Amino acid sequence: MLQRRIMSSRQSCDVFINHRGIDTKRTVATLLYDHLTMLNMRPFLDNKTMKPGDKLFDKIDSAIRGCKIGVAVFSPHYCESYFCLHELALFMESNKKVIPIFCDVKPSQLRVVDNGSCSQNELQRFNRALEEAKYTVGLSFDSLKGNWSEVVTSASDIVIKSLIELENERKVRQ
Repeated sequence: MLQRRIMSSRQSCDVFINHRGIDTKRTVATLLYDHLTMLNMRPFLDNKTMKPGDKLFDKIDSAIRGCKIGVAVFSPHYCESYFCLHELALFMESNKKVIPIFCDVKPSQLRVVDNGSCSQNELQRFNRALEEAKYTVGLSFDSLKGNWSEVVTSASDIVIKSLIELENERKVRQ
């Protein structure tokens, strides 16, 4: 089965789910993680994958570098998180395919806020990554009107199709 071939690679995870916990951990991020797990994928979600004693940046950075695809769940408080922006920048710098889900936020509303805690270099990294993500076709979801099951299923379908494309591209290069 194709899913098993995809999983058999040496990647630490198939899909890294980048999200702002206070907005989406108990909803779309965990639902997507659970759905992908049921489909025999290996998703990475911080609170599900990491364990006590793991070094935060080491584990997350390694998972992003080793993953095949990133899913960025953008939400109203996403850009307030150094971790979210760091992860997004690492995706883009690593040339990973990123599938955006704009959850209760429009791409035009996403802006890096300079609160004085980041260097100018980091702010530039974050702005470049955010601009690239804002102009990437993704899914839009309004949690007051939308169906959680539909957005999770759609995102999972896109992830699977993207993994199949990556696998086919890898075979062509061999």
